[in-house]
Amino acid sequence: MLLIKNVRVNLNHPNEVADVFIAGGKIQAIGRKLEPALANLEVLDGDGKTAIPGYIDQHVHITGGGGEDGFSSRVPEIQLSDCIRGGVTTLVGLLGTDSITRSVENVVAKTKALRSEGLTAYCLTGAYEYPSPTLTGSVKKDIAYIEEVIGVKIAISDHRSSNLCKQDLIRLASEARLGGLLSRKPGLVHIHVGTGKRKLGLLFDILETEDIPIQIFRPTHVGRVFDDAVRFANLGGYIDFTAEEESRKSAQMIVKAFEQAPAERITLSTDSNGSMPKWNENKEIVGMGVGQITTLHRTVKSLVQDCGVPLSQAILTGTATVAKALGLADRKGLLAEGYDADLILLDDRLNIDTVMAGGAIMMKSGSLIKKGIFEK
Repeated sequence: MLLIKNVRVNLNHPNEVADVFIAGGKIQAIGRKLEPALANLEVLDGDGKTAIPGYIDQHVHITGGGGEDGFSSRVPEIQLSDCIRGGVTTLVGLLGTDSITRSVENVVAKTKALRSEGLTAYCLTGAYEYPSPTLTGSVKKDIAYIEEVIGVKIAISDHRSSNLCKQDLIRLASEARLGGLLSRKPGLVHIHVGTGKRKLGLLFDILETEDIPIQIFRPTHVGRVFDDAVRFANLGGYIDFTAEEESRKSAQMIVKAFEQAPAERITLSTDSNGSMPKWNENKEIVGMGVGQITTLHRTVKSLVQDCGVPLSQAILTGTATVAKALGLADRKGLLAEGYDADLILLDDRLNIDTVMAGGAIMMKSGSLIKKGIFEK
């Protein structure tokens, strides 16, 4: 049991402070001068700190991505401490280009490992390629029967994709949707969007002729196809931007999106532990970077400090909006009674000071409390 004293919780009234009582992994009460008479109650001083919900990162290569420049370019898997330092308490793991040396089995196992270490973790079946690699032999069955799997990954408009046709994507989306309906999961199709000529054209073609709900399709890396993304969001779909290493650049793009599309349809993820290859005009690789999970918070911080977006709005792209998109809005994305006790305490410069996941303190005053089993 934990009591956080005198912390700023209401971002619309930053001069007000409150106490937050946590027990059983949930926020049990938020109010002034809470004094629960309980033995073994840990008290944490929140003076000068601002509490926000833990981040939800829906695009993480938890087993490592990459591989586009040979076997030595395979990115290492993510560590628990990486997530904690980034303030990410909930994530969705997935595959990328490489589904040969990586597998759906790997991703499911790593998802289970992160859960056992204290995070909330889900994952996707599939990868860039089509037909989709699966664990059970069926996208529909993976989603329906594997607890951690909430959707499928695919790639379009990219020279590394399988260049699937309209009917292929219709069939894949139908499988995912039915698997989701049967198991009360999102059943989403998380779509890597490259820099190809068609952009989101394949999605618009399907929406024009088919009855599949637009909410099933979740295009990501949409900064590459900004105009198409705005159109897609205004039709009612979710669009997911990638938090880049240049945080100000990412923040400015989000602000531009806020001006042209419904804010409640805009989300932000990191592509953490995925490769960031650089290609020349002949599609030859000329360099490679790696996605970092800390870019989500750095982009939120830049939205506030560089772009003048209120903190209450800036955090939504990585908290409440993502929670709603993933079907978690009844317990994630807000600081409210009955919600999961996933919290970040920020200092007066908006740096991450303390992180809690499921009510457990994972980082305190900038120092890691919890690490993965093999981390030093």
